[in-house]
Amino acid sequence: MIEKFVHNMKIVQVSSRTSALEFHYTKKVLDEFITKDSRVIEIGCATGHYALHFSDKCKKYVGIDLFPEHIEIFNKKIILNNLKNVCCQVGDAVKLEGIADNSFDVVCCLGPMYHLPMAERKLVFSECKRICKHGGVIALSYINKIGVYVGGCIYDCEKYPNEIANEFVLKQGTDDLRPGIFYYSTPEEMEEIAHEYGLSKISNTGTDFFITKKIVEQMSDEKFEMFMQLLDEMTKYESCTGMSDHALLVCKKQ
Repeated sequence: MIEKFVHNMKIVQVSSRTSALEFHYTKKVLDEFITKDSRVIEIGCATGHYALHFSDKCKKYVGIDLFPEHIEIFNKKIILNNLKNVCCQVGDAVKLEGIADNSFDVVCCLGPMYHLPMAERKLVFSECKRICKHGGVIALSYINKIGVYVGGCIYDCEKYPNEIANEFVLKQGTDDLRPGIFYYSTPEEMEEIAHEYGLSKISNTGTDFFITKKIVEQMSDEKFEMFMQLLDEMTKYESCTGMSDHALLVCKKQ
């Protein structure tokens, strides 16, 4: 069922309230760093959801995605919406061929970390740093293994916890049902990699929380508006980040 996600007088059509939260708070965080003079690149851009939001807020927006099918759809959106400052191309997050060093003010990596093991994650960090201007911003989204697993234990308590999930999720950092497809991290782990590559942390923000699953779909619009005020507060404090399914680490290149 399609619902309206209403917050701060902005209405967006989404498939569910739950699925909208990560997009909403990711955009809210990035809004602080993207200006009219910004050259922005998004690695793992999919079909251009964020580009449509930021196209009129920046000087240039470049989308990179591994899958040609995504880029084909994205290009159709660019034409349909007459986006003169947006372009996209096929590319691999671990080796961004054709992208010059120090060429973007804001580097957004909003998907690859979900699907890469540690060695390849570090390659992405290295590439993000390489193409980011000195003093620029790098934002990387990731799946938080503690938030995901706790959510599973609460909402699917007949199945979780179990020995297999403990091995895959907690020890190996990958999904128990789809190992090798989805990879998980912790806020501390992501910050350690950033530090290893000489990046300074600006913020590490939860963008959705396991407490939002199912319950927000059952709320009235009035109650949901009250609940959003709680989520707004939670996203301000890193003490809550570990409770999130997804999170966004924002760093500065010195």
